Amino acid sequence: MGVWDFIQNQILGMKWLNAVIGALLSALGLDLSSRWGGSIQFFLYDVIKITILLCLLIFIISYIQSYFPPERSKKILGRFHGLGANSIAALLGTVTPFCSCSSIPLFIGFTSAGLPVGVTFSFLISSPMVDLGSLVLLMSIFGVKVAVVYVIFGLIVAVIGGTIIEKLHMERYVEDFIKNASRIDIDSPELTKKDRLVYAKDQVVNTFKKVFPYILIGVGIGAVIHNWIPESIVEAVLGGNNPFGVILATVIGVPMYADIFGTIPIAEALLFKGARLGTVLSFMMAVTTLSLPSLIMLRKAVKPKLLGLFITICTVGIIIVGYLFNVLQPFLE
Repeated sequence: MGVWDFIQNQILGMKWLNAVIGALLSALGLDLSSRWGGSIQFFLYDVIKITILLCLLIFIISYIQSYFPPERSKKILGRFHGLGANSIAALLGTVTPFCSCSSIPLFIGFTSAGLPVGVTFSFLISSPMVDLGSLVLLMSIFGVKVAVVYVIFGLIVAVIGGTIIEKLHMERYVEDFIKNASRIDIDSPELTKKDRLVYAKDQVVNTFKKVFPYILIGVGIGAVIHNWIPESIVEAVLGGNNPFGVILATVIGVPMYADIFGTIPIAEALLFKGARLGTVLSFMMAVTTLSLPSLIMLRKAVKPKLLGLFITICTVGIIIVGYLFNVLQPFLE
C-alpha cells in the first residue's frame, strides 16, 4: 500500500513538485497562506503537472492509437454484433482523441462506412468521456478507486446508450450525405516503429497547442475557486445538502467547452471546497461529452430527433452516475 501511495502521490500527483514550487515562492518572499500566494502556487503547480502528464499521456496513447487507424478499427468493429459490438466500440473509444469535437469526424467516418449507428454512438460517447488520459489524471487527483469506477460507469453509459439507439432503429435519422458516402476501403500503409514515434510526437505538439489554452483557463478557474470562493457557498450549491447539486452541475457543464485536462483542476478545487464527488464528476462528464461546439458539429451529421436522443441519454446517464458516486463516496475515500 505504501508503494501505491508513493506512485499516486509522488509520481502521478507530483506532490514533490508542489513542495518545490512552494519553497521557491517562499524564498521570493510570497506568503503562501495568503489568497494571492495560494492562488499562484495552485496555478503553477497544476499547469506544470497537467502539462507534463498531458504530453506523456498523449505520446503513449497516440503510439497505441497508431495501431488502430479508422480502417482497422472499422474492420475490428465489423466482426462483432449486438451488445458485443457496442462494448468493443466503447473500449476503442478509450484510445482515441481527448475531446468530443475530435471524435466526431471518426464517428462520421465509421457511420458512412456502414457500421450500425448504435455501435458508432457507443464509440462517440466513450471517446471523450473515458479515454486513457482521463484514467491516469483521475488517479493522480482522486485516487485509483474513483478513477476505475469512473471509467467503468462511463463505459456502461456508452454501451447502454448505443444499445438504446440501436434498438430504436435510429439510423433513419442520420443525414443522407453520411449514409450515401463512398464506402471504398483504403488500406493504411504499414507504419514502421519510427513512423509511429513521429506520429506520436506530432500528436503531442498538435494536441498541446489546441488544449493548452483550456488548461490555463481551467487551472485559473480552479485557483479562484480554491482560494477566493468561500467554502460555505460551494457546499450550499454543490454539497450534500442540495439534492439537486448533480443536476445543476450537469446543466452548468453542458455549455462549456473543454476537455478532461481543463476540467480536472476545476473539479479538484470544487471537491476541496466541499462539493460532493459525484456532483463534481457529473460536471466533468457534461463538459467533456456534451459541449455545445461538439453538438453543433454532430447536428451536421444527424437529424434533430437523433441528436435529441443522444443528448437525453448522455444527460440522464451522467446524472445517474453522479448520484451513484455520491452514494458510493464514503467507500471510495
